[in-house]
Amino acid sequence: MNKETRPIQELLNIFKIKTAVPQLYELAFTHSSFNADAGTNHNDYERLEFIGDSVIGFVVAELAFMYHKNMGQGMMTKMRSQLVQSKSLAEHARRFHFGDFVRIGNSIKDRSTVNSDRILEDVFEAFMGAIYLDQGFGFAHFVVEKIFADQVKNFEPDMITDYKSQLQEAMQAEYREAVQYVLVEEKGPSHDKEFIVDVRFNELTLGSGHGKTKKAAEQMAAKNALAKKVG
Repeated sequence: MNKETRPIQELLNIFKIKTAVPQLYELAFTHSSFNADAGTNHNDYERLEFIGDSVIGFVVAELAFMYHKNMGQGMMTKMRSQLVQSKSLAEHARRFHFGDFVRIGNSIKDRSTVNSDRILEDVFEAFMGAIYLDQGFGFAHFVVEKIFADQVKNFEPDMITDYKSQLQEAMQAEYREAVQYVLVEEKGPSHDKEFIVDVRFNELTLGSGHGKTKKAAEQMAAKNALAKKVG
């Protein structure tokens, strides 16, 4: 095991998971590169990722159905896609420092690779798959709901709009320069953070926004800037 990898039991303690098969959770954080060093084949998170993806998708769909009584199928589908896309899952993984638990092979020289959106998305799904197989659907449902419930409850259709792209296009058409997003404040515990972001242009603050992820806060800041620009 990589010296920089934290013991999986630390993560199990955070989620209050008692298990007789901790190796299942280690598997959920084992990158395919680890196989070369261990002399194994498919002894990694890919199969668990397949199961976890389905569990997450189902629970988020159910929450959308429960919390948004008047929302149509098309919008619920868009909501689910928005909330379970790669960057969103990676943000949740970062909240719990999942990258610290990923096992990689010696072929990967840079440990920081484990914090890429792609790998964090994969291990997030694999971890949920491991929970489902070990603890059953009820507990897996509880964990996924706890992570996603607030986002689903607070979801608004206009959150699907890419305000950052709209603002960027408007500013470049006028000034041919890019805006910058600056993290102003980060509040709350690691598992329930709130981010406050300013969008700036040439040191001038165009708008501010807040959200449960940096991405959401940036979108709200861009929306705020566009509203002021139109106004």
